[in-house]
Amino acid sequence: MKFLIPIILLSFLVTSCDYFKPPKEPKAIARVGKSYLYESDILNLVPKGSSKEDSLAIVKSFIDRWATKKLLFEAAEKNIGKDQIEVFNDLIEQYKVDLYTKDYLENLVIRQIDTLVTDVQIEDYYVKNKQYFKNSTELVKLRYINLVKENPKFAKIKSKFSSFTKKDKKELEQMAVQFKSYAFNDSIWVDINQVYEKIPFITIDNKNQYILSGKNFQYPDSTTVWLVKVNHVLPKDSSTPLEFLKPTIKQIIINNRKLELINTLEKEITNDAIKDKKYEIYK
Repeated sequence: MKFLIPIILLSFLVTSCDYFKPPKEPKAIARVGKSYLYESDILNLVPKGSSKEDSLAIVKSFIDRWATKKLLFEAAEKNIGKDQIEVFNDLIEQYKVDLYTKDYLENLVIRQIDTLVTDVQIEDYYVKNKQYFKNSTELVKLRYINLVKENPKFAKIKSKFSSFTKKDKKELEQMAVQFKSYAFNDSIWVDINQVYEKIPFITIDNKNQYILSGKNFQYPDSTTVWLVKVNHVLPKDSSTPLEFLKPTIKQIIINNRKLELINTLEKEITNDAIKDKKYEIYK
């Protein structure tokens, strides 16, 4: 036991020596005037798997950009007039205020906003503002299949695509692995630009040849065949259908609620400050 106490004390002294050592200074890798760039500033700069040469180039480029910005800033500080510096400081302070208050209000809004928008509310908004909703391009309802020419079931597929009963649609969906591409939801409006993307042989120059209400056609290219049925076309500048606008109107309603809530919160904060005598106007 008499040997135990000295051992404990020695252990404590060793630990204490480490404890009272001053923390290591971060290792600097570059300096501009009184500003330093440290190793910690470039920890995750180089992507994993980069070669030694690429890593050195990335780090060197980063350090050069850092130094250039620092040198330009120091030169600007010395050469910009006092009046301009005051203007910049006011702008910086205003930006800080705007940044803080925007973040604070957004967090309050997130906790309090009602994001539930019913179909009735969407329809009501649409009816009241219908005159403002006009198509910027044509809207189309269609379906299509693109498959290889040699498909042994081509005749069957074409027949079911044309009749397109519920049973036919289900069977075509089960066969979809054979198709290069397809779209069967022909009750939804799509923008004509999406048609150009999905069906590349249809272009802005030849669309009037193919995009016609009720048109059902077959188009062969070098290796495949396209089956296309256009159900309906809505011309440019006509009233945009409600079903096409639903997601947009929902977001508009939520955004309007946000603005109303922000106005309410700002008034409440101001009124509370007046009540608590934190804010007063001297007459």
